[in-house]
Amino acid sequence: MALKQRITAVVTRVQKLKPVRVFMQYNAKGGPLLAAGLSYQALFAVFAAIWVGFAIAGFAITSNPELEEAFLTLLQTNVPGLIDTGSGGAVDVDALFATGILTWTGAIAAVGLLFTALGWLASGRDAVRLLFGLPTVPTNFLLLKLKDLGLALAFGLAMVLSAGLSVFSTAALSTVFDWLGIDQHSDAAIVSARAVGLVIVLILDAVVLGAFYRIVSGIHIPFRQLAQGVLLAAIALGVLQALGSSLLGGATKNPLLASFAVIIGLLIWFNLICQVTLMGATWIAVSSDDAGVDLSGRRMKGRRTSAPPTGVGAAL
Repeated sequence: MALKQRITAVVTRVQKLKPVRVFMQYNAKGGPLLAAGLSYQALFAVFAAIWVGFAIAGFAITSNPELEEAFLTLLQTNVPGLIDTGSGGAVDVDALFATGILTWTGAIAAVGLLFTALGWLASGRDAVRLLFGLPTVPTNFLLLKLKDLGLALAFGLAMVLSAGLSVFSTAALSTVFDWLGIDQHSDAAIVSARAVGLVIVLILDAVVLGAFYRIVSGIHIPFRQLAQGVLLAAIALGVLQALGSSLLGGATKNPLLASFAVIIGLLIWFNLICQVTLMGATWIAVSSDDAGVDLSGRRMKGRRTSAPPTGVGAAL
């Protein structure tokens, strides 16, 4: 009897832990299913976005070899297996730079991007609001689509800006190393450059996640709760990006799946990204509940002081 009581006490204590409550709420609200749907949509959206993006701005990227290398590295880091760098990939680099927007393929890709990107943002908004237990946004449909279009363009510009910052930081570090007389091929220089690159990616991810949680979803989230979810999700995304292809290697080397390895790898990758993104949103929802703040940023009548009940309903 004493052993049973101890086990019950341990289970109760574990269920009170915030990560556990976040995980329970995430599953109770259908988070894995929502992430699976988002990852499927993201697969089509990213191909259309890459095609149209290179058709419009490819000439500016190719005119600057350093920017081209930084941009391709950024794409390879954020979406492993998308760009063919010689060891296999979904998209050939030369074909990308040869694209044109004023062609049938460019026009089809532009229309596809319009539907897939806006559809992904709309689905992402609904997914976050479902995890928060909120209804759909009570906004004019046309205004909502215009807002999504502006955000999609902003996210695309953020990618280019990140590549530009990478080039600028590399040049700045090289200048600093020259001043200090440090060999740019030394371990210290390589580690410093890698650290700066990771910081840039972390900041970009944090900005994008903050905009997604706060602006895309249309939820008035207090900064303190928003920062918690954004920071945790950005760090988790950084870990995924650092692991990159190594994380997907075992899942895509099955000889029976060789013909579909790239697509399977991309689906797995997008699913991981969407899972982390929605888990971050769930963390914000639980943090807001714990702090006694409703989803409009107003204080609720009381803070939660008691432990949640056991079972699936404990996360709600």
